[in-house]
Amino acid sequence: MDILKIEHLSKVYGKGETAVKALDDVSFSVRKGEFAAIIGPSGSGKSTLLHMLGGVDRPTSGNVFVDNTNLYELNETQLAIFRRRQIGLIYQFYNLIPVLTVEENITLPLLLDEHKVDGKQFAEIVKMLDLENRLSHLPNQLSGGQQQRVSIGRALISNPAIMLADEPTGNLDSKNSSEIIDLLKMFNKTYNQTLLVITHDERIALQADRVISIEDGRIAKDEVIRP
Repeated sequence: MDILKIEHLSKVYGKGETAVKALDDVSFSVRKGEFAAIIGPSGSGKSTLLHMLGGVDRPTSGNVFVDNTNLYELNETQLAIFRRRQIGLIYQFYNLIPVLTVEENITLPLLLDEHKVDGKQFAEIVKMLDLENRLSHLPNQLSGGQQQRVSIGRALISNPAIMLADEPTGNLDSKNSSEIIDLLKMFNKTYNQTLLVITHDERIALQADRVISIEDGRIAKDEVIRP
């Protein structure tokens, strides 16, 4: 079953002679539970693609379907709600709310929806992330690796259809980078959580089931590493 489907996606910035085509007729799909890496050099269009997949920016043309919902047929309010519930976003610089505790940051998507937190699920995620003794801490009281663990917890708490990670280890040392990738792989296997990681690091990409290479806004290669 395809949980994510991209059809003829294009993104153009500017007009006329100054127009820049960041994405050029990109199409592919991702199965439920798949771990795919999207790799490419700086300026290749991979971050633009992530923004389109996450509903953060709108394409010039084309469609993105997440769990059979066309993101760009939704209005801004509907899209914001869908994104919060069905797309878990993990950023390089964590994007935590500085005045909220670890527990509040993780449960924020549910609180915004006025949904009750499943205590058992929350406890399980926190234990797997090794944050049990940090729940009352603020982000500035955490290491970079701990902050990224909080952002992973926040992305998981709503049981999203897909998780999108944009250079999730780009701000971490090698030890923390390895731990974060191992955690993402564990959640991918444990919960059958569909995972897309945007990276320029081939060592990270090669841990995925599938590697999609982007060059000049187009798919240059799409390889299955582990069927």
